[in-house]
Amino acid sequence: MQRKIQVTEIAELLSQPDGYDSIIDVRSPSEFHEDHIPGAINLPVLNDQERVEVGTIYKQVDPFTARKRGAVLTSQNIAQHILTLSDHGKDWKPLIYCWRGGQRSGSLALVMHEIGWGVTLLQGGYKTYRRHVQQELDRLLPRLRLIVVAGPTGCGKTDLLHQLRGQGRQVLDLENLANHRGSLLGREPGICQPSQKWFESSLYRELCQMDLEQPIYVESESSKIGELHLPTALFKNLITSSAIALSCERSQRAQYLVQRYRHLTQSIEDTTKLVERLAFRHGKQQITEWITFIHDHNWLALANSLLEHHYDPAYERSQNRLQIRVQYELMSPGRLPDESVLEHMEG
Repeated sequence: MQRKIQVTEIAELLSQPDGYDSIIDVRSPSEFHEDHIPGAINLPVLNDQERVEVGTIYKQVDPFTARKRGAVLTSQNIAQHILTLSDHGKDWKPLIYCWRGGQRSGSLALVMHEIGWGVTLLQGGYKTYRRHVQQELDRLLPRLRLIVVAGPTGCGKTDLLHQLRGQGRQVLDLENLANHRGSLLGREPGICQPSQKWFESSLYRELCQMDLEQPIYVESESSKIGELHLPTALFKNLITSSAIALSCERSQRAQYLVQRYRHLTQSIEDTTKLVERLAFRHGKQQITEWITFIHDHNWLALANSLLEHHYDPAYERSQNRLQIRVQYELMSPGRLPDESVLEHMEG
């Protein structure tokens, strides 16, 4: 009797991610780019244009004609994929998934099965993975023992987190996951933010690697980082957890920012556009002054003024929602507090 194609559940896959030689996502490139199971490769059985074509035929002509066209395109794409996979031996074990574990993954799995590869299908496809991530985040995020690192812009909080991680302490770097430094001027040069779904997948993956019974250091954030929203449960935890409020002289913070955000000095036009976006909160005279600093390449004056009139007042307002347990004055940005302070926070 011919053996059946194996099927697995998402919980089993995530508990044994090394149980397969490859994880193959057969959805279109745009679907894959938005989010996918970590470690998966994309071998689409229909690309984005082909999906639109088949969907249009389905709606405007009839389902039967659409399925015929889809079969032609799918067969052509699968043939190309098999060529790229032909170096794999008979012991190769791939796992395949699509959106709901239906026709797209089943088509490629059937061909691989007939070849003799030990292929497995993911029950429910990507949809069940996405639901699992959401449910696990809702369950785990309220449990996190967070230690919130707060402080006005320019204190070097990200540098502090890196040092804490280097000491072996657990750190959740949300800005790194979001590809953004948190403020309006915090967009990373040449890097786009991930989708909301991929941000949440990355967050879940980070948590899976942590001991959730131990403290986790995290930087204080608003409910958004750039264009990405923090999960509600995470933001609630942030504003109810114990916080250490750092401070540092404004002049030192301004010098730090000029070094840290050097990329903003490379494009006057882009930096001007970013500053102009602050017009919703500041008057025309203030915006004009900042733009003058930019055009004069007076970056230290710009940093000082932005701190004084924009960032520091915003931080003062945000402090009202934090549960500050310790206040600590830094000698210079990015310098770790005394070990006794950290031990006090962790106790």
